[in-house]
Amino acid sequence: MENYNTGAKIHTSFYQESGMKLAHLIVQLSTQDASVLAIKRRKPPSLVSLCLGVIGRHFEDIIEDLTEIAASFPSTMKMALVAIARRRRLLNDDVIVALADSSWQILDLSGSEVSDCGLSQAVKTCKHLQAVDISLCSKLTSVSVSELLRNCRSLEILRWGGCPRSENTARRCFSLLKPTLEHVEGDSWEELDTSEIAHGATSLRWLLWPKIEKDQLESLSEECPRIILNPKPSPLGYRGIDIPREARLDVSLDDPIVEDIDPKTWAVTGFVPRRSPSSVSSTEDLPVAEKFRLAFLDRDTRLAPKRAKNARQHQRRAEKQWVMMNSRAKALALASLASKSLNIRN
Repeated sequence: MENYNTGAKIHTSFYQESGMKLAHLIVQLSTQDASVLAIKRRKPPSLVSLCLGVIGRHFEDIIEDLTEIAASFPSTMKMALVAIARRRRLLNDDVIVALADSSWQILDLSGSEVSDCGLSQAVKTCKHLQAVDISLCSKLTSVSVSELLRNCRSLEILRWGGCPRSENTARRCFSLLKPTLEHVEGDSWEELDTSEIAHGATSLRWLLWPKIEKDQLESLSEECPRIILNPKPSPLGYRGIDIPREARLDVSLDDPIVEDIDPKTWAVTGFVPRRSPSSVSSTEDLPVAEKFRLAFLDRDTRLAPKRAKNARQHQRRAEKQWVMMNSRAKALALASLASKSLNIRN
């Protein structure tokens, strides 16, 4: 009887172990099938995306005529060109003013060369913006940020800070986020109508400012409790609220706009996608040699578009010189010009 019980236990454990292995195998196969289906369902890039990739690779050659070229472009194409220009380190006042569209709801200027002049003109056109990223913009001051908050009354998400000058601008503009009540009785501005609030970012709900100082953090929580600072995603959401994708620190605002465009379009600039601040180590703890290396890489990426443009100009000059020196090529070029002139006369 004891041998029978022992055998039964062995068989039971064997079947249990086999069942667990089978279940694990089924999970693995289903996961592989799901990944294969995802690969199969991935659509090829559209013709528009391919054309935008070609334009983006030669973007510096059309900046001077961008106003005329983009006049008939739809708003989505203009936004994609802004995203490409930002990644190619070519986004400046001329580009943003030429491409600004009144239907835009997001605007990502992070790390660009846009100054107060460009942003002030852009927000007069783009009055329906709901999410704006001006982080790492060293040429922006409180002047343009004030224009942003004054013109864009639907702004819900704002990103700023990230570099010394941008941090200084954020500190100077911090008071602009606070409402100012005029001749209104009451203890809390949260209970008032928008018309009773003279100033302040009344629609702002999400503020992304990773390096906010302690006193400003306390002031924000007391005077602007409706604004949520630096939300961190969790399975249950933030305080029971779903965090918008645009309010996450680890993603860029304009990522969905260029997801169908070949990344090689801006690979020449060494563009690095936004990463979570927790995964980025502070440069203050790095050795001096590493800081010099990072500074050199940053300068090299900024000069890469200029080097690429010079290389193309050199190639065109070499081709032109070859045509002038080669008798056969010169004869073909002259024959082509002659045929064109004859066609025009006829």
